[in-house]
Amino acid sequence: MNIIDPLTDPRWNELVSRHPKASAFHRRGWLAALSDTYGYEPFAVTSAEPGEPLEDGLVACRIRSWLTGTRIVSLPFTDHCDLLAGDAQTEGRLFDRMIEEAKRGRCSYLELRPLSSPSSLESGFQAGESYCFHELDLAPSLDELHKALHKDSIRRKIRRAEETPLVYETGSTNRFIETFYHLLLITRRRHHLPPQPKSWFRNLVKQMGDAVSIHVARKDGAAIAAILTLRHGTKVIYKYGCSDGAFHQLGGMPFLFWKLIEESKGSGASTIDFGRSGTENEGLIAFKSKFGAAKRTLTYFRYPRVDKPNAGDWGDSRLARRVFSILPDGVLSAAGKVLYKHIG
Repeated sequence: MNIIDPLTDPRWNELVSRHPKASAFHRRGWLAALSDTYGYEPFAVTSAEPGEPLEDGLVACRIRSWLTGTRIVSLPFTDHCDLLAGDAQTEGRLFDRMIEEAKRGRCSYLELRPLSSPSSLESGFQAGESYCFHELDLAPSLDELHKALHKDSIRRKIRRAEETPLVYETGSTNRFIETFYHLLLITRRRHHLPPQPKSWFRNLVKQMGDAVSIHVARKDGAAIAAILTLRHGTKVIYKYGCSDGAFHQLGGMPFLFWKLIEESKGSGASTIDFGRSGTENEGLIAFKSKFGAAKRTLTYFRYPRVDKPNAGDWGDSRLARRVFSILPDGVLSAAGKVLYKHIG
C-alpha cells in the first residue's frame, strides 16, 4: 500500500472521474480548498505502485491543532466520503494502511465518513456519530417530482413565491459569494453560531470552478435566500443554505429547492444529495422529507475504540452560543475564521 498526494498526482483525478462511488467531495478542488483555507494536509492510500493506474484509493486529511489535537479525518467538513475500491479484500488493506498512518503520526483518532457502511471495517473501529441522510431520486418525470412535494408546506409556498414574484438567479462570481455570505451571517447569528470563513467559499469557487453554483432568491432586488450546491457527474449536492428570517413567509427556500430540482432534472442529473441532518434536528429532517427525498442513517466510524469528544462539540455549548449571539458581525466572522480550522 502506498501514499500519494491527490493534489499533485494526476492519477487521482482520473480515478475520481470514473469511479461510481466518487462524489464532489473526492475532487481535487474540494481537497485544495480544504488545504488553502484551513491548512489541512490531504493524502490518499492506494494499492497502486508508482506509475501504475489507480484502481482504488482512500482519501483523508491530517489535521494538526493545538486546540483539538492531531487526527486524520476522511474528510473534514464533508458530509460523507466513500472509500473508492472494488472488493472487500482491498478495502481491508486500505483501512489497515490508514490505521498505520494514524499510529505513525500519533493521532488521537482516525475518523471515516462512508456513505455506505464498508463490508470489511477492521474490528478496532467503533461506530461514532450518526446522522439522517436525504437523497432525491430524479428518475421520475418533473410532474411526478412536483406531485411528490408536500402539498401545504412546499407546493403552496412555491406557488406563493412565484406569484410574489421572487426573482431567481444563479452564478459563482464574487457578487454571488458576497450575497451568499451576507445571508449566511444572518442565518448563523440566528442559530447563535459563527459563520464559516468567507475565504472557504472563495476557495471553493476558485478551486472547483463550474462544479460550484450559488442560487439566490430576490424580492425587489434584495436577496432573501440562497443555497450553494456542488456537482460531480450526474450527482448534485446541496451543501449550504441561508436566508433572511424576515422574509420566510415568501417561501424563498422551497422556491430555490424547486428551481434546483428543475435545473438538475433538465441537465440530466440522477440524484440530489440533500446532505446530513443531526438526528435531533426534527424540523430540518421533516423539511427535507417534504421534497420527496428518501432518508436513511449515515454513520461515521472511529479508530481506536475509545470515547473522545467531537472536535465540533463547542457548538452544542449553551455558553458558547450565548456569547456568539451577542458578538458584533465583524467579531462573529473573525471567531469563525479562528475556530473552524480546529474542528474539521
